[in-house]
Amino acid sequence: MVVTEGAKIHTESDNGQAAYLRLLGDRIRDARAGRGMTRKILARDSKVSERYLAQLEAGQGNISIVLLRQIAHAMGLPLADLVREEPDRPVELALLIQTLGGLQPKELSQARKLLTDAFGTVVESERRQRIALIGLRGAGKSTLGARLAKAKGVPFIELDREVERESGTTLSEVFDLYGQSAYRRYERRALDKVVERHDRAVIATGGSIVTEPATFDLLLSACFTVWLTAAPEEHMSRVVAQGDYRPMAGNDEAMDDLRRILASRTALYAKADATVDTAGKTVDQCLRELNATLG
Repeated sequence: MVVTEGAKIHTESDNGQAAYLRLLGDRIRDARAGRGMTRKILARDSKVSERYLAQLEAGQGNISIVLLRQIAHAMGLPLADLVREEPDRPVELALLIQTLGGLQPKELSQARKLLTDAFGTVVESERRQRIALIGLRGAGKSTLGARLAKAKGVPFIELDREVERESGTTLSEVFDLYGQSAYRRYERRALDKVVERHDRAVIATGGSIVTEPATFDLLLSACFTVWLTAAPEEHMSRVVAQGDYRPMAGNDEAMDDLRRILASRTALYAKADATVDTAGKTVDQCLRELNATLG
């Protein structure tokens, strides 16, 4: 069998497109998992059918995505530069992003610290007066946060309750009526107000706050963050004991979803200033370890 040069190039192009669509599908699935969204919820909020989302996550997306990528590559531009909704970046910001893009993960952490130290508005001594607990639902944020705040004589703030106050409705109605994007906006406003009004507090955050870069950056810069972690099975058993199945209601693969959510967020949770493992421990034991971590 004779394979012409044109056929060879065409095959390589097809393989590259298929690889890109698989990568795109993986990114969408990981982003969905990180935000704790089932495919059904994403279909509802995006007005895109579950069937198409399933095809997209399986690497069988619309060919127009590939064509747009080819156009971007032909002009020497990242695809994100074509599809982003914001105005063009200032030249200095574009150069800075290019520089940061060439750094290793450890170097990026150092660069972020340098930028925060140079341009941040919260000094370290003030930051440590606000303690923010992060982690999946069932980690013990509300229970330990309330006990810690009482012991320190500072306010205990559940950020989701502040979201309800900000939106004027319940959390479930925010998701049902307006979707996750609205929740993200209310969450950011609520955190802004908490930081502005409270110099000292213990804050229990929503599990997905780490997936919203700007909000998480504010949390890291304004608060001393502690990741409360546990095994996926223990997270699930605590959630079930609370009678809270959101966001996995109607999903027969809840445990797999929980593991995927934890896996997608682990690197983000690990950016916390400290970590306390609550698995297999009593509340008193966890509280002692938390206090020891805080010094």
